[in-house]
Amino acid sequence: MSVPLACTTDPAHGGRWTSLRAGEREWLWHRPDPAREGVAPGDAFVDAGGLEECVPTVRGTPDHGDAWSRPWTRDGGTERVDCDAFTLARTVRPTADGVEADYTLTADPGYRFVWAAHALLDLSVRAELRARTGTPTRVFPEAAPLLDGPWPDGAPWVEGHWPAPRGLRLDRFGPDDGTAAGAVLADGRVCVHDGPDRLALAVEAAGQPVSVALWRNLGGFPEQGPYRSTGVEPMLGRTFDLAEAGPGDAARVPASGEVRWRLTLTADCRCP
Repeated sequence: MSVPLACTTDPAHGGRWTSLRAGEREWLWHRPDPAREGVAPGDAFVDAGGLEECVPTVRGTPDHGDAWSRPWTRDGGTERVDCDAFTLARTVRPTADGVEADYTLTADPGYRFVWAAHALLDLSVRAELRARTGTPTRVFPEAAPLLDGPWPDGAPWVEGHWPAPRGLRLDRFGPDDGTAAGAVLADGRVCVHDGPDRLALAVEAAGQPVSVALWRNLGGFPEQGPYRSTGVEPMLGRTFDLAEAGPGDAARVPASGEVRWRLTLTADCRCP
C-alpha cells in the first residue's frame, strides 16, 4: 500500500511548495539562499528548490514568471496572488492517495500564458522518469534550434551552450556528469521511480495544451558554480519561453476570462 502524500506551502514567499512528503520520504529538493527572502517583482530568479508556480512563462521575462516573487494571500483553503496582468488562485487539498491542487487564472480574454509546477525533486542516481513510449518530446538546447523526437530517446543532440553526450537518454538521471538538458513531453502524466519510491504527476485542463517539462541538470548549469538539480514539471503550454510559443504552444484565456486546471500528485504510480 502506498503512503499518502502531505504538502506544505509558503504563501508569504511566492506561494512556493516547501515540502511534499510520503512518510519519511521528502520529494522536494532544497537549496537555501538568503536572497530568496527579499525578492521583488522583476528580480532574477533565486533558485531555492521546492515547487515554484511559474506563470506566465518559465524562461524569458519575467524570469521564471511573475508569481514566485510576490507575496500570496490565504483565505480559508484558497491561496491567491495578484499580478499585473492576471490573478492566480489555487486550492490544495489531500486526497485518499495524494494531493490535488485546483487552479484558476483570471485575465482578459485572449491572454496567453505558460504555467509550470516547477518541482525540483530530490532524486538519487538510480531515478528514472516513466512516460508513454513514443510521446512527442522537444529538447531545448541553449543557443540552438529546439529539436523534436520520441520519448525516451529525445532527438539527436545539437552541441550548444549546455554540453550533453550523444545518445542522451532523457529518462535516466544518473550520477553527475557535467551535463544539463531541458525537454518538454507532450503528455500530461508521468511517473518518477526512485528505488522503491514512486511519484506520479499529472495535469488536466479542458481545451488547453498540457505537457510535462523535464530539467535534467547533472552539474552542467550554471557555468559559474554548477550544481545538481532535477525538475519534473507539469505544464500548461509546450514551451519554456512564452515569447517563443508557436500556435498551440501556450494556454489562452477564453471569453469567460478564466482558465481552470488540476494538478494531481500521488505516491500510487500507475505507469503509462
